[in-house]
Amino acid sequence: MTLLTFRFAPSPNGELHLGHAYSALLNQKLAKATGGRLLLRIEDIDTTRCTPEFEAAILSDLKWLGLDWEEPVRRQSQHFAEYQTMLDRLIREELVYPAFMSRGDIRAFIADTEKRGRHWPRDPDGVPHYPAQDKTLPTKERKRRIAENAPFAWRLDVEAAMARTGKPLAWTEFADETLVAMRLVEARPQDWGDVIVARREIPTSYHLAVVVDDALQGISHVVRGQDLFSATGVQRLLQEILGLPQPSYFHHRLVLGPDGRKLSKSLGDSGLAAQREAGVQPDEIRRMVGF
Repeated sequence: MTLLTFRFAPSPNGELHLGHAYSALLNQKLAKATGGRLLLRIEDIDTTRCTPEFEAAILSDLKWLGLDWEEPVRRQSQHFAEYQTMLDRLIREELVYPAFMSRGDIRAFIADTEKRGRHWPRDPDGVPHYPAQDKTLPTKERKRRIAENAPFAWRLDVEAAMARTGKPLAWTEFADETLVAMRLVEARPQDWGDVIVARREIPTSYHLAVVVDDALQGISHVVRGQDLFSATGVQRLLQEILGLPQPSYFHHRLVLGPDGRKLSKSLGDSGLAAQREAGVQPDEIRRMVGF
């Protein structure tokens, strides 16, 4: 019998807050309740913002909370070669293209387009879709720009990728943390436009790394925040075109601040380190997040 496998996957680009505590504890609870495994993954592909100091603080906070996980811990920064292999495949199959427009170029293009009365589509986070101009660049021109070290990112040609699958996509979503009732959710990767799957200097992005990691680690159940619900559509598309297994998903409630907004590392919200320094005990943290 195959064990159910869960994972908690923080990014070491800031301190953990109460929302992370809830997600980590919920994954541990479900792993124990099902007799499954809990893995820890450090999502540190952003080598500029992620630091060893933040990682050490994360591990310390999780141990203080009473979390336990199987070793070894997977660190994404140690697996760029695996992501490169998948990226090379997407390049060979012409499902990605080099995108050269800077943020300023994108803003100017969209402003000009909307000035002429055309509504520009935006993704579920409110970010404008990437313009399609680079898709039509001749191969010779693409190679010239790359040879001249022009900055670019590899973007997924969502339209071509969806056509390659030849079928509608969906994922299995559990209704609550009992992991009993489930439903099929339509995957709508087109809502995000042509997302970045890698950069010139880093052969991956969050979307590509997470589906590769989940497959290589044998993750059966992805339990994460509701804020990532819509992004699952992009990841389902990548799983399909790369022939990767599909986990089941549960997007849990978010722990909100007193003003009703999502907690954020950048705002220093409800940091576990500050709670510890104030004398708060792990059991109190559990009660604060609803356990």
